[in-house]
Amino acid sequence: MATTGRLTKFTPHDFRRLFATEIVNDNLPIHIGAALLGHLILQTTQGYVAVFAEDIVKHYQEFLNHRRDLRPEHEYGDVTPEEWAEFEEHFDKRKVELGNCARPYGSPCQHEHACIRCPMLQVSPKMLPRLAELEKDLSLRRKRAQEEQWLGEIEGIDLTLTFLRTKQADAARLTRRVPVDLGIPGPRH
Repeated sequence: MATTGRLTKFTPHDFRRLFATEIVNDNLPIHIGAALLGHLILQTTQGYVAVFAEDIVKHYQEFLNHRRDLRPEHEYGDVTPEEWAEFEEHFDKRKVELGNCARPYGSPCQHEHACIRCPMLQVSPKMLPRLAELEKDLSLRRKRAQEEQWLGEIEGIDLTLTFLRTKQADAARLTRRVPVDLGIPGPRH
């Protein structure tokens, strides 16, 4: 009986949801749970599963502890000053004229610093005027290339202009985003 004094009714589908929650919360990988339930898409199974914030944290901590147990103790060591300097240098080198390079730590620039063509470049909205200058310059270079019939140059400039215009649109979209006031955190009651 429910606390209201009325009988609680369960449907077979309710038991299916309870089963999904139990198997996933008891550490069965969700993709295996999805296969057991006959779901082709993991999101369907996720919709069935009642996952609570403390369960997520607990499972993640268990996962980390398990991974740490597998790793040899000698691999854990203090960071040397040289390693720390290299780490900081990576982030310093990610600062470029137009904004930031989002390439992962320890990875070199794969686009030979042709940043405007690089998908990793995150243009700062403050640099929209600079992008307009670059677009104007590229348009003039394209006009000259057309006059001289430098077809390879035209193709390269057109490609760069496509990337530049995409970056302009992305940066302009950022200027229209309104900041969200999350308030000041306080104690829970």
